Amino acid sequence: MRRKTFIALGAGAMLAPLPALGQNDADPAITSASPALRVLLGPGDARPGPQGSFLFEGRLYRGDFQQTPGGIVNRVDIEQYLYSVVPREMSPSWPAEALQAQAVCARTYVLQRSNPRRAYDLVPSELDQVYRGVAGESPAGRMAVDATAGKVLRYGNLYASIAYSSCCGGHTESSSDAWGSVAVAYLSGVPCTYCTASPNYRWTTTLGLGDVATHFGDELGPMGALQDVRISATDPSGRARAFELLAERGSVNVKGSTFRIAVGPRVLRSLLITSLRRDGPARMLTVEGAGLGHGVGLCQWGARGMALAGRSAGDILALYFPGTQVSTND
Repeated sequence: MRRKTFIALGAGAMLAPLPALGQNDADPAITSASPALRVLLGPGDARPGPQGSFLFEGRLYRGDFQQTPGGIVNRVDIEQYLYSVVPREMSPSWPAEALQAQAVCARTYVLQRSNPRRAYDLVPSELDQVYRGVAGESPAGRMAVDATAGKVLRYGNLYASIAYSSCCGGHTESSSDAWGSVAVAYLSGVPCTYCTASPNYRWTTTLGLGDVATHFGDELGPMGALQDVRISATDPSGRARAFELLAERGSVNVKGSTFRIAVGPRVLRSLLITSLRRDGPARMLTVEGAGLGHGVGLCQWGARGMALAGRSAGDILALYFPGTQVSTND
């Protein structure tokens, strides 16, 4: 997912500045009549396939390929790339309007990311967007891409900064709170009442104090055994921004994102935690929370809920990226 001169990670993660293009820089992904981008597939074997395609490690890809020091790079038309991305990032069984909103987000992300001064534009994983070639395509995904052909999300004259995650749990997150980046007006977080059908809308998990202590041995140092964990700071969306680790002889605070990554982002599904408690004498923590992922930008389950309620792709994008506009990339 992308933005002005920022990159957002796949359904994933940090806002970091990209170098701005100079006046004389030519980016074929933006300026050519048939926009193309370069996806680094990695090391492996590639060979020509049927017309307009090739095989990489036995998997069929549209476009052509180039061998580079970093591995095989797939040069592919942006719209054909999206044929594979949209149904990998969102279930192709979901309503058409939700898939169309995803297509606009994915296309904008691509155009934000493309930069001719790099050897490639994207990687085919959640670090950018999941891309699996022709095998990743679906009829519904292709229809969503074709229905939104060339449409992007803009904020003023710039591409909007794009981020998305599975389920926000009832309120999307501010990009500046999530990643410590410069505040983005349309990524400041909004209430969401549409993602309640997600299996991760509400969840409960357990963490062993011993396991937590293992992850933070350096921080705990000589303070003795870990006794408890508490949330020491939250942000306006209710997400934990810091945790206090209480040991026998002192305590230490760690960033919320650091804590989540350490214990496992699929264990601690989000930082929107409604309850954190130690259960009696057991060295276990019970955590109750909401949502899955960082929560910034588009809530995918929310997009599904809005589409089922009869809302359009434009309505969906307007809710999660307030102040932006959908326009044709020209």
